[in-house]
Amino acid sequence: MVGVSSYLLIGFYYTKTSAIAAAKKAFIVTRFADLGFLIGILIISYYAGTFDFQTLNDPEGAVILNWASTSFMGLSVFTWALILIFMGGAGKSAMFPLHIWLPDAMEGPTPVSALIHAATMVVAGVYLVARLFPMYYFVEDGFVLNIVAYVGAFSCVFAAIIAITQTDIKRVLAFSTMSQIGYMMLALGVSNYDGHEGVGYMASMFHLFTHAMFKALLFLGAGSVIHAVHSNFLKDMGGLRKYMPITNITFLIAALAIAGMPPFAGFWSKDEILVAAFEQNKLIYFVGLFVAGLTAFYIFRIYFGIFWGKDKKYEHAPKESPLSMTIPLIVLAIMSIVGGFIPFSEFITADRSGFEAHLNYPLAAIAVSVGLIGIILAWIFYKKENDLAERFSNAFGMFYKWTFHKFYFDEVYMFVTKKIIFKRVSAPIAFFDKKYVDGTMEGIGNKTVLIAKKIKGMQSGRLQDYAFSFIAGAVILALVFIYMWS
Repeated sequence: MVGVSSYLLIGFYYTKTSAIAAAKKAFIVTRFADLGFLIGILIISYYAGTFDFQTLNDPEGAVILNWASTSFMGLSVFTWALILIFMGGAGKSAMFPLHIWLPDAMEGPTPVSALIHAATMVVAGVYLVARLFPMYYFVEDGFVLNIVAYVGAFSCVFAAIIAITQTDIKRVLAFSTMSQIGYMMLALGVSNYDGHEGVGYMASMFHLFTHAMFKALLFLGAGSVIHAVHSNFLKDMGGLRKYMPITNITFLIAALAIAGMPPFAGFWSKDEILVAAFEQNKLIYFVGLFVAGLTAFYIFRIYFGIFWGKDKKYEHAPKESPLSMTIPLIVLAIMSIVGGFIPFSEFITADRSGFEAHLNYPLAAIAVSVGLIGIILAWIFYKKENDLAERFSNAFGMFYKWTFHKFYFDEVYMFVTKKIIFKRVSAPIAFFDKKYVDGTMEGIGNKTVLIAKKIKGMQSGRLQDYAFSFIAGAVILALVFIYMWS
């Protein structure tokens, strides 16, 4: 139902070709992922004999099921089932390589982007893995959790790198969403069911909660800006802080929150994720730390580009959005400030001992320092108009081009679907279906029609014809009987 709703809302502007294509793209990609999800559900139901979360999540039950399960290609069928279920979650949460639908989903109205594609739909995959966390942890000794962790970590850094080069502010936020969901996934992947390492599970859910506040605020702030300047692109923006003070302040609060600056909400949840990663997997920790710097850089890149920089001397002076738009911004800004002080671990882990939050001051200081470096670099590059960004993009040459074009994943998928699947696989099957299957059935039908045309004259409707046929038949039968008796 969420997929259908998303499809309809992305295609809301049904007169735009790009919106129609984006809606179909989102629906097809997420349905492809749901195929894996469904197969995983069927495997679980067949071997476990239940769909009940409580039964499946029982630690002892999960271990017993794992031991008793059938092996396939060196892994238990439950491991394959959980991988397929994660495939469904990865598609819904736009994880690599099923991420291609999310940037195009920005064709929908901005409130839809804020609600569905930042706060609800795209975090469904994270919640799904969390809901089955004990099973993920105990089956194959957490093998699938390692997959979750590395997919999340790669998606996290991959999306953050792309976000740096995008010029459409909604697409920057779309890749930012993918990156932050990667944070949530990697947090689940580095969680441990016993002891204080379980903070990763709690941190993932906490970040899901805080992210909803500041990312929805960023999207609605972007919508307020787009409403004022009638463009999505950074080149058409600049100096808007003078025209839109409320949008400026609330967007800044959201930017500080996602950059992980204390005391804003994002600092508390992101710090918990980095603590969990540091305690379980140093490689993933350093990836998360690097992404913290990238996040601060790309979000303040668009902040300075929108509200500072050069005043574009707009033909029609922009003005602050009406109260119907600014009041939600203010409410979300307040939540982005105070959200981190909510004792979230008491709600999300009330029945699981050891899942308490704990602030690691040295790691927090490192993360904040990296974030500040990202903000300072963005300030140098974008606060005032200069050619530094252009010079650096030219210096990176081909890498910048690949990043700007999102590593050509859309083109790769299009090539695979059109040139290989459609042309090499589907076209021959379609030819066989049309030529032989349809041809056989059409041939039978055509022959039936032909025979009917030949014999339909027997039913002329004229009484004299029927009388002649009757008498002729009687005479023929009489002659036959006479011949036989003679």
